Amino acid sequence: MNAAHRPETMASGKPRLSLWQILNMNIGFFGIQFSFGLQQSNMSPIYKYLGADEASLPLLWLAGPLTGLLVQPLIGAMSDRTVSRWGRRTPYFLIGALLCSLGLLLMPLSPTLWFAAGLLWILDAANNVTMEPYRAYVSDRLDESQHAQGFLSQSAFTGLAQTLAYLSPSIMVWCGMDANARNASGIPQVTVLAFMVGAALSFTTVAWSVRRVPELPMSEAEKAALRARPRGLAATLDEIWTALKEMPQTMRQLWWMKLLQWYAMMCYWIYIVPALAQTLFGTSDASAQGFRDAGLVNGQIGGFYNFVAFLAAFAMLPFTRRFGAQRVHAVCLSLAGIGLLALPELHSKALLFIPMLGLGLAWASIMGNPYVLLAGSIPPERAGVYMGIFNMFIVIPMLIQMLTLPLIYGPWLQGRPENVIRLAGVLLLGAALAVLRVRSVRPPTRPGKT
Repeated sequence: MNAAHRPETMASGKPRLSLWQILNMNIGFFGIQFSFGLQQSNMSPIYKYLGADEASLPLLWLAGPLTGLLVQPLIGAMSDRTVSRWGRRTPYFLIGALLCSLGLLLMPLSPTLWFAAGLLWILDAANNVTMEPYRAYVSDRLDESQHAQGFLSQSAFTGLAQTLAYLSPSIMVWCGMDANARNASGIPQVTVLAFMVGAALSFTTVAWSVRRVPELPMSEAEKAALRARPRGLAATLDEIWTALKEMPQTMRQLWWMKLLQWYAMMCYWIYIVPALAQTLFGTSDASAQGFRDAGLVNGQIGGFYNFVAFLAAFAMLPFTRRFGAQRVHAVCLSLAGIGLLALPELHSKALLFIPMLGLGLAWASIMGNPYVLLAGSIPPERAGVYMGIFNMFIVIPMLIQMLTLPLIYGPWLQGRPENVIRLAGVLLLGAALAVLRVRSVRPPTRPGKT
């Protein structure tokens, strides 16, 4: 290769990637997030179709945060230590994506409530096996000067994937499928087909990214150093404990924003369909036409806010570079908070798209800017374990929400799902204030590291 065609090498020793290469390496994130989008938009309706009551819905969503709490830091630490012919992170991408595809195929065929709840545990565990090594892969592959571009590209694919995931049932109805056709479990056939599409995308997109932009090869010295490190569960747990004790200051400060932000988002995802059924159609009966229509409306406004997120992720990049990830994130969270406070007051489907503008901006920021703040503050050799721990900052707030919301749903929120949406708006405004208190501090250079 002559000098004119040799990739530019950054000060870190990593090649500078083109925008096209960065997009290719993140296409796998499209498949992962399509799966998450299907869960966000369909699990509460599926549970209701199978006989769940509204107050118990948060408990039935426990699979996601609990599997994340257990799986993400373990897989992150393990991938930091992995030496294989395919790389450090790639084996986890592929195994997790394959298991996710199988879970998506089976979910809409669930015959009972307990079957669907149990299958969600498997599906979320598989998604988490793929997710954290993927975050670390971006940190590994890109120079720090390209971190914002890498993580905001992931955010863009999150928006695009979830747009299509939310809209899939409506698109099928627009193409002529019967919205009222249901399988033996009472689950709409359009939902069944959407999950099949998700199963196909989950594995194929990850395989595309791995083939197009493989991991950087490790030197023999790096491989020898990894092989020399202690192995086994005890060593992995010790690494996680040590990383927790040595957690960078910036990461500690981000906790408070993450607590409020993710508590709010879980409130929205779990209760938006019951809230729309009440405010638009005046029903809480899962067998009623109005409830199924609320599910379709949620798919449409959810698709819209995710499409806004897709566009905003790219448009946000110059603002993040100029004003900083911290300020941009605070503004986006504030707009979403105001929108969710207004949403229960709107009784026209057309007006619902206005608050979704703010939620779309926030979702783009949530999936990118906190990772920009984090990536510059953690030591590169611990990217996997710290990305896993950082996602504990997502799942612990989710767990807190799922365990506490049923306790306050009746006495504090009058048993009304639209009040849960209002609570989410207040919490997002609190998260905007919390992120402004974060101070970014670069990690100290370790001996032997450059």
